[in-house]
Amino acid sequence: MNVALITLVYVFAPVIIICLYNRFSWVKKVGTVILAYAVGIIMALCGLIPTGAAAGAKELESISKTLMNVAVPIAIPLMLFNSDFKLWTKSLPKTFVALITGLVAIMVAVIAGYFVFRNAGITDFENVAAMMTGIYTGGTLNFFALGSALQVDQTIIVIAYTFEMLVTFPFILFLVAGGYKLFRKLLPGTEHHASDDKDDVVVKDESFEEYKGMFAKGVFGKMMLGLLLSIAMLAVSAGLSLLITGKLNELVVILTITTLAIAASFSEKVRNLPKTFELGMFFILIFSVVVASQFNIYSVDTSAMAVMGFIAFVLLVALCIHLILSRIFKVHGDLFTVAQVGLLCSPPFIPPVVGAMGNRKVLISGIVIGLVGYAVGTYLGLLISVLLNAL
Repeated sequence: MNVALITLVYVFAPVIIICLYNRFSWVKKVGTVILAYAVGIIMALCGLIPTGAAAGAKELESISKTLMNVAVPIAIPLMLFNSDFKLWTKSLPKTFVALITGLVAIMVAVIAGYFVFRNAGITDFENVAAMMTGIYTGGTLNFFALGSALQVDQTIIVIAYTFEMLVTFPFILFLVAGGYKLFRKLLPGTEHHASDDKDDVVVKDESFEEYKGMFAKGVFGKMMLGLLLSIAMLAVSAGLSLLITGKLNELVVILTITTLAIAASFSEKVRNLPKTFELGMFFILIFSVVVASQFNIYSVDTSAMAVMGFIAFVLLVALCIHLILSRIFKVHGDLFTVAQVGLLCSPPFIPPVVGAMGNRKVLISGIVIGLVGYAVGTYLGLLISVLLNAL
């Protein structure tokens, strides 16, 4: 397949996915990232990606690396700009308890899983553990950011993300199909209430992946301002990296740009820039197609299967620890459920689960937990990487 044609697929496949998302409800249920990932894996399995000494392999490798290195740093600010972290001050104390106990449960589970699977032959295990900490405290954004910052091999990223989907997706289906009722029985307690009616208005205006209207008059221009601001933050982060390390250090760039984006989100003018989250998702979809196209079926060996065991272990152990802590601190079942979804899957997954539960009163809590997860996931993943490398 021609290199130029492959590059066009990388860029325009997300556009087609977004169009399908706007038109078909089943695409919304599957998720845009999963579809983008599927496109990349299909390209790889069909032998459309030149590798090794094949014609165009080196050229495509250079293009792919450039796209991956640029997409995530640009996406991070765009996806954080619309996040109203001041919602945190409007949530009830139990939301804080559900968040902290959830973060503790995930980090304990990751560290325990590292010692259980450390002799299973998992390649670059410390950084795999860091990425799983990121995705289970903030979602895909943190996973890819850590993979880029820690310079994890693309094959390992693909394997880890593929198995993460295989483990986590059934859990979400379980919740939507009525699994939340189990947690209501295990964690009985007082019904959670939003602090006031104003909070409900804020939540209703909070949208995730609402791509319609991106090119509308009065929207597109402001959205482009968000893109320019994101690029400016990338330039500042790159300059700081050159100043500190003398080179473009991806770890410094990712951490700096995340911090700048969080700070900018406290500005009402920045926070009200329309459709920046969706534009950021577009860059994440590009990254997803590119990274998935690097999939090598021959790399799925015994050590790769050990990654799946590690991921399943982390999910189950974190769930159990969080359940125990929630029982101790009297966090009720519905709040526990949205905390799990907010941390394991990120804010876009909150509304469908809340809709299935029929309890909109916990929606703001789930969104707050997911937003904070976006903010801290990369930092916690880095902490886990440093800690496990030291051990």
